[in-house]
Amino acid sequence: MSEQETLDLAEEFARYRRTALAEVEAPGPAAVRRTVRGRSRRRLAATATTALALFGGSALGYAAMSGPDHRPGPVEPTPSVSASPTPPPTPTPTPSAAGTSSSPTTTVPDGRFSRAQLLGVPVTLPAWRAGPGCPTSQTRLTADAREGTNSLLALDHGDIDGDGAVETVALVQCVLGTRGPMQVVAFDRDKEGKVTTVGRVVTTTIDKPEWLFALDVVGDGTVRVQVGDIAPGGGWNAKWSQRQWRGYRWKGDAFSQVSGPTSFGPNPNLADVAVTTGDLVLRTADDGSRTGTATVRIRNRGTGPVAHVVLRLGVPAVVRADVDGWGTCAGVHDSVEPITCRLGQLAAGAEMRLDLDFRVLEGITLSTNKADVEVEPMDSERDVLPDVNRADNLVQMRLTYG
Repeated sequence: MSEQETLDLAEEFARYRRTALAEVEAPGPAAVRRTVRGRSRRRLAATATTALALFGGSALGYAAMSGPDHRPGPVEPTPSVSASPTPPPTPTPTPSAAGTSSSPTTTVPDGRFSRAQLLGVPVTLPAWRAGPGCPTSQTRLTADAREGTNSLLALDHGDIDGDGAVETVALVQCVLGTRGPMQVVAFDRDKEGKVTTVGRVVTTTIDKPEWLFALDVVGDGTVRVQVGDIAPGGGWNAKWSQRQWRGYRWKGDAFSQVSGPTSFGPNPNLADVAVTTGDLVLRTADDGSRTGTATVRIRNRGTGPVAHVVLRLGVPAVVRADVDGWGTCAGVHDSVEPITCRLGQLAAGAEMRLDLDFRVLEGITLSTNKADVEVEPMDSERDVLPDVNRADNLVQMRLTYG
């Protein structure tokens, strides 16, 4: 309220007081004072109300501020408000101690394939050696040895490239008769889950190794392959092949050999024996029978010893082994054609001479004047070894009368 408004209100009160006192007839001093005070209060209240209404909001606000304190009335209860819990502050990610790169970690695909999985999808193989071969691009491996197919022979798993994931290594053969080429191939899985070819670990060659027997992936990622110098088949038993374990490691773009021998020595089971013989001259003995001696020489021309040698003499059944000269032979059956002489070990470069006596009973005439003499090398289990030069394993002996 302004100062002017305050003065106007005070003047109004004073005027009212003078008017009210002039109209009062006082019966006595005390009664007059009581009466005047009561009327004054009532008139003052009414006048004040009118004045305040005239002065508006400013005067009303002033009177409210200047009047006596009012006792507060009843308070309506305030509805209970459930406060939402304050979310905890989001922790700041702590950088991993394993890596400092700001780029997200990429999970390396697992390249482990089971035998069934590898047989069930097309794969791409490194090229086979020149000549008739098997398909290589998006071809299916087979579980059997059907001609002209790529047969899955063995597989193993391991982390061959050091990326922390497992890859698959498989031994595959291109089936072409009994001596089709072979190779060990490493496979992985791409981001879409498909089979991809890492590379070739090792393959067979004409110059050796001619055969691959087994594979094994060790803990450091080395692929170990058991290689053989000579392929089985064509009369050659797999047990005769020299075998070596060679280790190969992935070098980023190809596999390189890191352990094991790099070449083969002479195969001791690759025999080369030869036989020569003189004529068998039969002369009449005192008892009327005819006897004679044939000299047979057996030589080992190979680079290794031969465990056993077998000599077969295809003389007519009427020509029988006599006693002398056959002592070095084991298991001689002179009544069966051909006569067989089993001999022991023959060292490399050594020669064995046999002077063998024969007898034909009195009155017997020979049906032929020729006999085949054949020698065969054998291993320790008495299996016949292939000979590198079969031409000198068989000769003919002439039978004559003296």
